[in-house]
Amino acid sequence: MTTTTLDHAVVTDSGNKTKTKRVLLLKPRGFCAGVVRAIDIVQIALETFGAPIYVRKEIVHNSYVVTDLAKKGAIFVNELDEVPEGARVIYSAHGVSPAVRDRAKERGLKVVDATCPLVTKVHVEAIKFAKQGYSLVLIGHRDHDEIEGTQGEAPDVTQVVSTVQEVADLVVPDPNRVAYLTQTTLSLDEARDMIQALKNKFPNIVGPHSQDICYATENRQVAVKNVAHGADLVLVVGSTNSSNSNRLVEVSKNLDTNSYLIDTADAIRPEWLDGVDTVAVTAGASAPEVLVKDVVEYLQTMGYGSVDEVEVMPENVRFGLPPEIVQAIASAPPVNR
Repeated sequence: MTTTTLDHAVVTDSGNKTKTKRVLLLKPRGFCAGVVRAIDIVQIALETFGAPIYVRKEIVHNSYVVTDLAKKGAIFVNELDEVPEGARVIYSAHGVSPAVRDRAKERGLKVVDATCPLVTKVHVEAIKFAKQGYSLVLIGHRDHDEIEGTQGEAPDVTQVVSTVQEVADLVVPDPNRVAYLTQTTLSLDEARDMIQALKNKFPNIVGPHSQDICYATENRQVAVKNVAHGADLVLVVGSTNSSNSNRLVEVSKNLDTNSYLIDTADAIRPEWLDGVDTVAVTAGASAPEVLVKDVVEYLQTMGYGSVDEVEVMPENVRFGLPPEIVQAIASAPPVNR
């Protein structure tokens, strides 16, 4: 673990340096490669094709990002029937089911797929296991867009479980032909417990070659685990419908460190800071850095004059753009300046 000190102390009116309350700014934090890619796709589509561009569901689960893109001409819809026939629509980073893809074809929509490649990996695994005759157990949250899309790949053989008790209650046609997959944004500990329960119930169960929980979800949770013990409070920047952001709060609380999920600095209640000397700040994978900056600046006004950036591990993942966007960029006429 490396620590980069941004600002150690403040200067009092008398000119003497005094020890101040601290902010630990966790790294990695905020946007992951899949979120950067999805937002870039919407912005490039708006620049290349012009507004409006329709987006099915929230492109990523962050209200600031969605509002910003809406101001630029993106129109967010819940279902494809809200999109005019023949119009251009972007699928969110969380992926869609085959039924959604079929509906897009029926309505002649021009589709740009912003599904995160790591979510696509889980879809491919679901298709593979279903074709091989397995009953599929999908570990995740039923109401999440990602789970709806993945379950849609093999709905007749897929069951979703969210708790160890639900694992215990599972009934499958053949206990020796069971496979499991997980939502990419789960808590590592939560997934581990349910996977172990599945292995205990179905000793011959099979799973993915590599874990489905994405690198960014894991890295942000590991960062919290490494720092939470040294903090009195953990603030997680993210929206309430962001699964990975909620998991960061849970990780902190499971380590007995108080934690809150905040959309913006305005959500911070002053009483949360009573008796708090050290605040750790992180952000979910769909939360922009500008909101983190606002939180740090607010804390500085509340007397937290020392800001230390704590890097737990480097993160350098990048994803390429989908071919339809690459082709659109290549064929776009030059901009006159």
